[in-house]
Parts: sequence; structure tokens; C-alpha cells
Amino acid sequence: MARVKFLMALSGVATFLGIAVVLGVVGYRVSRSGGSAAIEVTAQLPKGSRIVATGVAGERIVVTVESPAGLEIHAFDAQTLRPAGRLRFATEP
Repeated sequence: MARVKFLMALSGVATFLGIAVVLGVVGYRVSRSGGSAAIEVTAQLPKGSRIVATGVAGERIVVTVESPAGLEIHAFDAQTLRPAGRLRFATEP
């Protein structure tokens, strides 16, 4: 009977430690995520252009724009919404 009590106590301690570790990791990740304040940005598109598609690639937001000059892909950083790059497609003459 003493052995069963010991094993039950050991199991209880292991369960308590497991729950404490999970709560610790969740608390750490929430504190490290920083404040997720709302960010508002207006991107200027060329006149006569329209957005064809949007998507997320890794830590980037990707916007496909069809303009009179041709097709363009604009990439923005997902955290700061700063422009990360632009890729233009044009047909050969």
C-alpha cells in the first residue's frame, strides 16, 4: 500500500510540473510577442491599376497588381507593413 501511495504522489508531482511548464511556455510566448498595436498604412498604386491577388508568404504579405505598364508583385513585411520589394513583369518588345 505504501508503494501505491508513493507512485500516486510521484504521478501527481509529474502532472503538476508538466502543467507548470506548459503555462510557463505560454506566458513566455505571450510576453515576447510584444504589443500587437493596430497599424494603418496606405499604399499608392499607379493610376489605372488594380489588385489582382493577395497572399501571405512566410513573414511577407504579397500583393499582385495589374497596371498599364504590366504585372507587378509588391511584397510587404507582415509586422511593420513596410515595403519589402517589388517585382515587375513586362513583355519583350
